Amino acid sequence: MRLILASLFAAAAMPVAAQQAADHSAHSAVQHQALAGDSAAFLRQHGEALSAAINHPTRAEDRARDAYRHPAETLAFWQIAPDMKVGEYAPGGGWFSRLLGHYLGGEGELVGLFFSTSTAADAAGQDRLRAAAAKFPADVAGFTGLPADRFAASTLDGVPEAERGTFDRIIVPRMMHNLVGRNIADSELKAMRELLKDDGMIGVEQHRARADAPWSYANGSKGYMRQDDVIAIMRLNGFELVGASEVNANPRDTANHAEGVWEMPPILRTQREDLRGLGESDRMTLLFRKAK
Repeated sequence: MRLILASLFAAAAMPVAAQQAADHSAHSAVQHQALAGDSAAFLRQHGEALSAAINHPTRAEDRARDAYRHPAETLAFWQIAPDMKVGEYAPGGGWFSRLLGHYLGGEGELVGLFFSTSTAADAAGQDRLRAAAAKFPADVAGFTGLPADRFAASTLDGVPEAERGTFDRIIVPRMMHNLVGRNIADSELKAMRELLKDDGMIGVEQHRARADAPWSYANGSKGYMRQDDVIAIMRLNGFELVGASEVNANPRDTANHAEGVWEMPPILRTQREDLRGLGESDRMTLLFRKAK
């Protein structure tokens, strides 16, 4: 356990940028140090709980991707404590659901937040979204071995009125390109904002396009987005950037693949041999608070 925690403390000291700006001002440097310090302090307080969740036997298959997805460092940067109420937006493959299910299943609460039914093309699509939400607690219970009543889920537009303003965190992992591509970013982010407490925050992880990538490549259709664009979208929807971490960066990803991010591992859509050993996509990791 000591070795695990020592590695987490070391990772917490990775460079963290406070604002995306051309010049690295003194203010940014101060905020950079503060955020790194926050992550280190967080790991000192919650490192054992994180280690227990990460190393749970039911995550044996998921741990193969941990080297690329950095669960401890990511949750520490997002400041997700084990007693928090956390919404996972658009649950998919289950990697975050299994991790957070173990981490929050004792003291906290994991809530699956599925696409609003208004985003579906027809009634059948709406029914599928509701069915997926209804199934989520049992799915996470199956992953974790914990009772299903420890977990909850809803479509984003189906969250009860009493639950608004009760979420400590919402995470949006690798989903901004779908929100933009489907032209639903504004409505979905507005709904998420209403769920957060006044001091609540949103953690965003997103495949990162090069800063000079043309809009035709970075408009979400390839899975990649420019970091400045993501920050701008969040600001337009009532959020302020707290900080940006390079914990999930991968400089070996050129982010210029004809078939998009899905050419990279683990999907390897085009089976390119030159991409197999590069790790997963280059990703931004951002934290936002509700603007006052």
